[in-house]
Amino acid sequence: MSRSTGGYHHGNLQVALEDAALELLTTTPAARISLREVARRAGVSHNAPYHHFGGRSELLGALGVRGMAALLAAQEEAVAGVDGVVAQVQALGLAYVTYAATHPQAFALVFDPEYCAAGEPSEEMAPLIARNEELLGGLVERLVREPGYEGRDPVALSAALWSTVHGMAQLIMLGHLPVEAAEPALTALVR
Repeated sequence: MSRSTGGYHHGNLQVALEDAALELLTTTPAARISLREVARRAGVSHNAPYHHFGGRSELLGALGVRGMAALLAAQEEAVAGVDGVVAQVQALGLAYVTYAATHPQAFALVFDPEYCAAGEPSEEMAPLIARNEELLGGLVERLVREPGYEGRDPVALSAALWSTVHGMAQLIMLGHLPVEAAEPALTALVR
């Protein structure tokens, strides 16, 4: 009798399951995603997800981490392509809003307290949050040295900018603002 010690012959099953769940997130809210459906989409048995995730919450937590990594990458890429700190702050905000508008379910998972409690991020999420805070904080530290911004409290300004952009993202995701309103709104806010 042959016994395989390699486990699944699916390649990287964990990534395949996460990819299948991310695909589901494009059309299905996180609350409606089941491990059985994720397994079906990944082409594995309905018990296979339990070899990598203790349950649905663990899978959704992993998707939140991937969502945060994608959000951070979009912001870093947007800032890298722009000269001048005012334009970089605007690009950062626009990347944030655009990610939320194009990936609303993944964006929602990033901030869902069930999977990422404020002040208690997972080991995987904590460094992503820190990098995101450093990105915004570093830009704001430079911004408060610009004419018209000098003397402002960088911590308060960071909070105000994030709150405004996050609120705009929520309004766009809920259909109360068109995504096209983001760029002129950010220009009015920052310039």
